[in-house]
Amino acid sequence: MKKEKSVPIRSFKKSLPMQLLKAREAAMSRFRPMLRTHGLTEQRWRVIRAIYEHGSIDASELAKESFLLSPSLTRILKFLEKEKIVKRIGDKSDLRRSVFNLTDKGEKIIKNVAPETESLYREIELLFGEKKFNQIFLLLERFSSKVNKD
Repeated sequence: MKKEKSVPIRSFKKSLPMQLLKAREAAMSRFRPMLRTHGLTEQRWRVIRAIYEHGSIDASELAKESFLLSPSLTRILKFLEKEKIVKRIGDKSDLRRSVFNLTDKGEKIIKNVAPETESLYREIELLFGEKKFNQIFLLLERFSSKVNKD
């Protein structure tokens, strides 16, 4: 028996944060097993991908790009440095600042994992349809830029 609502609130099924989480989990359920076969967590993969995309990036920009809090990013970067996947380079113009690059080992990870991620994207696109799949990206980008308070 449902309890009568005393406070007006939209249905949980119509909760935007919950639907976005649900969609994220659906997508990640495809990617996580593949990342595990490469010994990667999704957070480590996000950091590697962001560094690859930028070539060279400082920690504050990397945190923003990878949507990780600084303490988590620091821990991940230490691990990736220890594993020789990422290298830290001091910025010659600002000695307080460091930038991060991929090592040859990091580049090799990209070369091994990227084809598998692209294959997963193709599978999802086939399930959903190319046009609708592209619309999702467009709508999510628009949503983020309109709603983001930064």
